[in-house]
Amino acid sequence: MHTVVVMPDHVHMIISPLPDPDGVGYGFAEITGGIKGASSHTINKLLGRRGRVWQAESFDHILRGDEELGKKCRYIAENPVRKNLVASPDGYPWLWRDWLEGNDQDTAGGPP
Repeated sequence: MHTVVVMPDHVHMIISPLPDPDGVGYGFAEITGGIKGASSHTINKLLGRRGRVWQAESFDHILRGDEELGKKCRYIAENPVRKNLVASPDGYPWLWRDWLEGNDQDTAGGPP
């Protein structure tokens, strides 16, 4: 997992799937299905309700070789700022990145 941001009405995440025990990469539907299933159960339990939480479909995009991972990670990290939820990504509690702020050696390109 490189970057995840949970917005009020959607989620963005950038991941690199790991291989399964047979050495084949886990599929997108398998990964998102697990995330949606576990989070739906928890959300419904906390809200004392039942039923669907997430849309059945997902909108995915595979990063190609010419796209920079760090650039895409920074773009989704800025989503709460663009939606006027916070002044800085650092102030948003539902954002996770695989680098530490100010670390020049980060794996996802780091902040500009």
